[in-house]
Amino acid sequence: MTEKLFGTDGIRGTSNTWPMTAEAALKVGMASAVQFIRGDHRHQVVIGKDTRLSGYLLEPALTAGFISMGMDVVLVGPMPTPAVAMLTRSLRADLGVMISASHNPFQDNGIKLFGPDGYKLSDQVEAEIEARVNSDMSSHMAGAAKLGRARRLDDARGRYNEYVKQTFPRGLRLDGLKIVVDCAFGAAYKVAPEVLWELGAEIVPIGVEPDGTNINNGCGSTDTDAMCSMVSAHGANLGIALDGDADRVLIADENGALVDGDQILGLIAGDWAENGRLAGGGIVSTVMSNLGLETFLQGKGLNLVRTQVGGRYVVEHMRAHDFNVGGEQSGHIVLRDYSTTGDGLIAALQVLAVVVNAGKPASQICRVFDPLPQKLQNVRFNGGKPLEDKAVKKAIKDGENRLGAGGRLLIRLSGTEAVIRVMAEGEDAALVASVVGDIAGVIEQAG
Repeated sequence: MTEKLFGTDGIRGTSNTWPMTAEAALKVGMASAVQFIRGDHRHQVVIGKDTRLSGYLLEPALTAGFISMGMDVVLVGPMPTPAVAMLTRSLRADLGVMISASHNPFQDNGIKLFGPDGYKLSDQVEAEIEARVNSDMSSHMAGAAKLGRARRLDDARGRYNEYVKQTFPRGLRLDGLKIVVDCAFGAAYKVAPEVLWELGAEIVPIGVEPDGTNINNGCGSTDTDAMCSMVSAHGANLGIALDGDADRVLIADENGALVDGDQILGLIAGDWAENGRLAGGGIVSTVMSNLGLETFLQGKGLNLVRTQVGGRYVVEHMRAHDFNVGGEQSGHIVLRDYSTTGDGLIAALQVLAVVVNAGKPASQICRVFDPLPQKLQNVRFNGGKPLEDKAVKKAIKDGENRLGAGGRLLIRLSGTEAVIRVMAEGEDAALVASVVGDIAGVIEQAG
């Protein structure tokens, strides 16, 4: 039976159930090795992970799969997703693997694959790997003398730390700034505080004692209350909240007020445009980005190109049309001058650079536009196809009519969870909230 593996961001599921089992990971390792073994050189793959307990299950299974096909494995341990992408290129590896379910709870895990260029794989390559997983790969297995080897890269964290620091403008320092950094008990629990401290900041770290089950639990970019409260409590200048694999970031100003990914994109785009660094005549984001961001960019003569939701689609458009700034409202910020995927720490440093150069409080710097009222609600469902339900279709149509020409309604299935996301935007905040609540209620009844 053919098993569907890949979603919008690699392979993801509940730990120790298909496809997040040792058996599936073994087969994915074998299939990916076959896909990327080309030529006679000694092939190698870089494998990183976040702090989930199930990483201990999936890492050795993937390793065995690669070794069985004759590919050497470089293990880097808990590291951010962008670090794995960077190390894949730096080590001239043939493939990179990140074991993480990003912002999901600890029960979930995932496998993200990067090509030798450090970019996530295309739909076509993923489909080819999926086909191999569901086929007999015994003929590709290495002989006893040609099995791969595994080794740990002891200085992986130091390599990434130095790389990240080099993205901060030369001559600038963070001296005199107190920064709260929430690492979500995730992959950046060591690297993020180290980088910020080494650049001169006073650090108030939270979410830095992972136990395998607390990743993203009441912390990080998906639950910023703790970070915002700590900024106020400690009189910090700014707060930084990363997610479980540190490819997302959200900011809090000195008042503990949250700054989302749209504001971060607008801030960086405006700064880079003023300094002649912005490529493509604008930025790339998704259909979720606020209309206020689009209006702000237009006022500066810049464009906002929208893609479907998903960081991979943003990056694909950026690569195809030579943009160097893109991302999502969720805080997944891609700066192609430095990284091939979202990097929360690098994006945070770009925000800090603007704050330091301006010499003003973050509250005066980090909000570059007034957002239109927008509400997003996630509705979990237990199976079936709620969006095909007649009552749900009618509720969506009614919502569109109520919002009118000046509003937007977006309903979509999550690519990583059994969740339907309901988003509305318009001039009237009460109307927006009412529309979202009504549609979500009907979906809950149908699902």
